[in-house]
Amino acid sequence: MGIAETYSRGRRLAVARPGSVVLGLVVAVLLFDLGVGLATGDVSFSGIGSLIWEGLMRGLVVGLAGIGLSMTYSILNFANFAHGDYITAGAFSGWATTYLIAGLGRADVGALLLVGASGSVFGGTLGIGVTGTPLAVAAGALVAGVFTIGLALLVDRTVFEPIRGESGITLLITSVGVAFALRYLMQFVFSSSVRGTTAQPPSLPLYFVDGVVRINAHDVALVVVASGLMLGVHLLLQLTKLGKAMRAMADNEDLAQITGIPTERVVRAVWIIGGGLTGVAGYMFVLWKGTLGFNDGWLLLLLIFAAVILGGIGSIYGAIVGGLAIGLTQSLSIIWIPSAFARAAAFAVMIVILLVKPQGLFSGRSTA
Repeated sequence: MGIAETYSRGRRLAVARPGSVVLGLVVAVLLFDLGVGLATGDVSFSGIGSLIWEGLMRGLVVGLAGIGLSMTYSILNFANFAHGDYITAGAFSGWATTYLIAGLGRADVGALLLVGASGSVFGGTLGIGVTGTPLAVAAGALVAGVFTIGLALLVDRTVFEPIRGESGITLLITSVGVAFALRYLMQFVFSSSVRGTTAQPPSLPLYFVDGVVRINAHDVALVVVASGLMLGVHLLLQLTKLGKAMRAMADNEDLAQITGIPTERVVRAVWIIGGGLTGVAGYMFVLWKGTLGFNDGWLLLLLIFAAVILGGIGSIYGAIVGGLAIGLTQSLSIIWIPSAFARAAAFAVMIVILLVKPQGLFSGRSTA
């Protein structure tokens, strides 16, 4: 290929897809700056390793919770703004169970069920953790999933089902109302205080040439649980009759009804699967970060929406990949900008990628 032809192709690319060219230049500048930082010692390999690991952990939580939101959109055709508060509800129910099992006979039952509201009891004092109280943690994760399933089904039956035939905007606004009701009910019951939930977990050091990255037991638990559940969703969608029905309904609901697919049963399955994943994601998020507050899910919801949109609205695999991309962007961005703007950087990356690929990374493939 001659120089003239190379120049001509480059010019055509710049004219046809200027967003791709700009994105490529930005990435090149950032990588060059990173290389300079590594060469001068302003940035360390171990520091980058820590940020990548943290981004992967956050991305797994966002991706796992994003599956439920993406399923709701692809099957029911509306953005459920109550999804974030499902996350928090699952977290509180699961941690109330964990506190009760770990602290029974050592603290007041009421204080345990309120997850140590107002500092009445502390998770660190109870020694709560994957290695210290494995039964309590496993039971808490299970209850978080089951409780959120029940909550999602209850809200659907009493609130969403009666207006399912209305427009998407009606369902969206209704979900906002459900979100506020749930959030402030949890604030009333559990208080607005942010409390620590776990003891310091043991960690495994990974040595770099210029430092150490520590991976603790709660990180490993999050990787195992999130990866296992994501694999389970993949197998369900591809190998089971329910998965095929869900994909058919996401592609064309009217055609699915004509062919005899029990659509209401599929809708219930969506709430069950999505609710279970969402509750476990909320529980594992708190296990990983070690604190719990009544608005955790709401703060996480915007990142989940960003992940779902970035991956391609309606694509479950896109939600997973988008979650990882958002998590890594938020963590790694602090190399170049102040940490206070890390969340904004995640949304900026979403916008830039959508300018290049408007339908998202997975081109809007529904469900599968």
